[in-house]
Amino acid sequence: MLRRLSYWLPVLLVLVLVAGNSYWQQAQQALLAAPIRFSEALYDVKPGASARQLCRQWQTQQQLTAWQCQQLKLYLRQHPEQAQLQQGLYRVEAEMSLQQALALFRSGRVAQFSVTLIEGETLAQSWQRFVDLPYLQQDLQQIAELQQLLRWPAEWGELAPMPELAQQMEGLFFPDTYFYTANSKASAIWLRAHQALLTQLEQIWQQRQPDLPLQTPYQLLILASIIEKESGLQAERGLVSSVFVNRLNTGMRLQTDPTVIYGVADYNGRITRAHLRDPHPYNTYRHHGLPPGPISLVSISALKAAAAPEQSDYYYFVSRGDGSHVFSQTLEQHNSAVRKYILGQNNEQ
Repeated sequence: MLRRLSYWLPVLLVLVLVAGNSYWQQAQQALLAAPIRFSEALYDVKPGASARQLCRQWQTQQQLTAWQCQQLKLYLRQHPEQAQLQQGLYRVEAEMSLQQALALFRSGRVAQFSVTLIEGETLAQSWQRFVDLPYLQQDLQQIAELQQLLRWPAEWGELAPMPELAQQMEGLFFPDTYFYTANSKASAIWLRAHQALLTQLEQIWQQRQPDLPLQTPYQLLILASIIEKESGLQAERGLVSSVFVNRLNTGMRLQTDPTVIYGVADYNGRITRAHLRDPHPYNTYRHHGLPPGPISLVSISALKAAAAPEQSDYYYFVSRGDGSHVFSQTLEQHNSAVRKYILGQNNEQ
């Protein structure tokens, strides 16, 4: 009898261990598959939070049982590398398994938010985009505070006098989509946009055509901002640029409406004779050369057009009304195009 018992006892122990291990494996799988429901699309993992703490929180919400939390505690003892979570705001699904949720919170793949600075907009318009951005620290209260972030390269020369402080910073930020995480500072995004502008402008300045009537990268930026506002059709921006370069080379005024509009405070969608006579420094109908600064945020396309205008004999252009323009060599040709496309008159005799 004792011999039989001594023979079967180890076998029974092995069977018990195998059965116990199988049960434990199944219990772990069931635990990790337990559903966790989130009432909101974003979930905030606080600093120092652990998987055990979250389990207790979900137990309080009756999503997990005390027994499941005890199981998780034992599981994490076997897998301590899975216990530590990374703080942050995470984008979650309405329902995830416990395993999926904890894996996400360990990954550090926190939610991303974005803000887009749009080419052709003024700094004041871009500033408004930041006002109601979610999860962003508004550490700048006024546009004037942006000045402390800016770097003015020596090769840009001296800044011309401008009527308003905001105009000194116009165009100095690169239009693009900028991503940020929760609790980022607004100033950090503005700084990235400024540094991106400096980088792009310097690269394009180094690749510019020789003998352009532009002395500094800043002047290139000014010209590009005018091109940006005059034409949204990238295919013709090289010709638009050539018109302005030809005018600068021959001493003609640029006479471009967007510069007039930028300098008046009461613009309501219609340029008047009074606007054209206004002596403000941005009025290129009154003043020769470039205005004192850019008039908008500038895209890569406009910068490249300013740096490499097409070769042409054009000095005038007028809108067709469909986004494209008619280009003319002489004032007579230009006036004919104005009568046709602006006044709607038939030029045929």
